[in-house]
Amino acid sequence: MNLTLDIRAERLALNAPFRISRGVKTHAEVVVARLSDGHALGLGECVPYPRYGETVETVSAQLAAAGARLAAGEPAAAVVGALAAGAARNALDCALWDLAARRGEGSVAERLGRPAPGPIPTAVTISLDTPDAMRAAAMTVADAPLLKVKLDADDPAARLAAVSAGAPRARLILDPNEGWTLVILEGMAGAIAAANVAMVEQPLPSEEDAVLLGLDYPAPLCADESAHTADDVERVADRYQIINVKLDKAGGLTGALAMMARAHDLGLGVLAGCMVSSSLSIAPAMWIGEMADAADLDGPWWLATDRPGGTRVERGLLLPPRAGFWGEAGGRPG
Repeated sequence: MNLTLDIRAERLALNAPFRISRGVKTHAEVVVARLSDGHALGLGECVPYPRYGETVETVSAQLAAAGARLAAGEPAAAVVGALAAGAARNALDCALWDLAARRGEGSVAERLGRPAPGPIPTAVTISLDTPDAMRAAAMTVADAPLLKVKLDADDPAARLAAVSAGAPRARLILDPNEGWTLVILEGMAGAIAAANVAMVEQPLPSEEDAVLLGLDYPAPLCADESAHTADDVERVADRYQIINVKLDKAGGLTGALAMMARAHDLGLGVLAGCMVSSSLSIAPAMWIGEMADAADLDGPWWLATDRPGGTRVERGLLLPPRAGFWGEAGGRPG
């Protein structure tokens, strides 16, 4: 059956600037794949990421080429498989999962043989800012059990101390986004040992992380930019103890499930991660979050306005979207 793919780029305003070591954003740039068989409609959303050489334009072009192949009658599995793992493949893969459910071929729950995800504890992100501003931000979410703390090379110990003071009971994920050196990482060991740190995510640039081999560190290290797909996991398993699984890296729910399974096979922990996005990205990611060791799925929490019926974060708990939002028969997100 021929399928029609409609591609829509959307710019979603944030409720506050989102700062990491690479820069600041005030909007989430997403691309939505709308896949139709003429009767049912499946949706998938992705976030093109410049760090991985992606833009809205390049991802849209990839999807347009895939759409032409689908319209010509090529099998969907072959079209998706021809896309490189990344944002475009994520959008199309998730749209196919959703379309199958809308066509009565089984909900995601039925196809995976698992109950739909219920509420999931999620990290709430503290954006990079001055120590005083980060402490104030931490105080507003101090009842959340897990916080993601964005850091860079500029006095990370002071920012860690500020967040710890603002939310003394929360466990912390420290995320320099490749912004540290080995000297900084080793210099932070004492401060991290003294704080309630659950993990340190991607402290070094991915091309420099071989120096982590054999490093004795007071907190587990988590690979993000260093591991995109299931094929990457074994390569970095001797450097990290946790793998951040994101649909936008792995190429959709299908790739993310494979990546998580490979990490668990190797005895590694899994952090379910996301980009700053709407609930249309988070609904499929919740399937990873439900099976992961920890989740960082607060992307829509940063939006000024999310999609109607989407997920909600309350006191560090990610609440699932309304029935029929994604991956099952029923309603349609706005």
